[in-house]
Amino acid sequence: MAGEDETTLRFPVLIGDIGGTNARFSIVLDANSEPTEPQIVQTASFNTIDEAIQAAVLDRSSVRPNSAVLAIAGPVDGDEIPLTNCPWVVKPKQMFANLGLSEVVVLNDFEAQALAVVALGEEHMEKIGGGAPEPNASRVVLGPGTGLGVAGLIYALNHWIPVPGEGGHMDIGPRSPRDFQVFQHIERLEGRVSGEQILCGRGLVNVYRAVAKADGKPAPFSAPAEITGAALAKSDPVAEEALSMFVTCLGRTAGDLALVFMSRGGVFLTGGIAQKIVPALKAGNFRSAFEDKAPHSALMRAMPVYVITHPLAALLGLAAYARNPSLFGVQTAGRRWRL
Repeated sequence: MAGEDETTLRFPVLIGDIGGTNARFSIVLDANSEPTEPQIVQTASFNTIDEAIQAAVLDRSSVRPNSAVLAIAGPVDGDEIPLTNCPWVVKPKQMFANLGLSEVVVLNDFEAQALAVVALGEEHMEKIGGGAPEPNASRVVLGPGTGLGVAGLIYALNHWIPVPGEGGHMDIGPRSPRDFQVFQHIERLEGRVSGEQILCGRGLVNVYRAVAKADGKPAPFSAPAEITGAALAKSDPVAEEALSMFVTCLGRTAGDLALVFMSRGGVFLTGGIAQKIVPALKAGNFRSAFEDKAPHSALMRAMPVYVITHPLAALLGLAAYARNPSLFGVQTAGRRWRL
């Protein structure tokens, strides 16, 4: 972990967690400071990320950041970085002139969520079964939101190393007889059903409509919050089954990822949807789907799962990195721009 990856950032540091729907910004003043009061904006309210930063941060503060660490929902590649579920394009070189920055680091948003797993205490987590986590064992973070984010976290060479990826786009398929009835009605993306077609906000709507269509029933709800609300209130059987299927598929996918990373340190669910459906996650079918991985069911039963309950977890992960980058094995080659 030598070279530029251990070079400290120039304070103050602007930190930003940019998702498909919301962007959250704060400033870390120095290596001993907590981030300032976060500013949260809807991405649809601004044409560009630069405009959002100007309005939400720079116009509201006398502090002028020297550096920025931005976590975005999408793969980081090249000098112009589009978000997957938002029309913004991050252009670090333009930020030097537009925002007065001298250094920009761009990470994947679920790298920031993985960093948060280290930065947060247990008071910000709700356990969903399993045994005790093994110290320094591998971990997995996944979160259904505007899309489905996934990252690994491994400990090696005295560093916590986040492993970004696009695991939300893995294939997901039917297993039970009921699955086969419903899946044929799930909206496909270029002919296939990926994780994001089920395990995100619009995915929940997809499942709800597919359940209704399979049974010839009406589907009056069009927003994820309406479906989860009706399901948790037990006021709509179609919504109840849709949320139950969503939770089961989330358990299967979380279990698959836990096997990939051998996540004896825990599996962490993050984002607003997971926080809102904790009662459904505790109902039983999530955990049974997570553990149903013969011949490794005993291994899976021991793995703890947590819901991260802190609403700004990614920002805290970015703040921990900004204060002391050398604690983390974050590879910034090709993802760090300097004047």
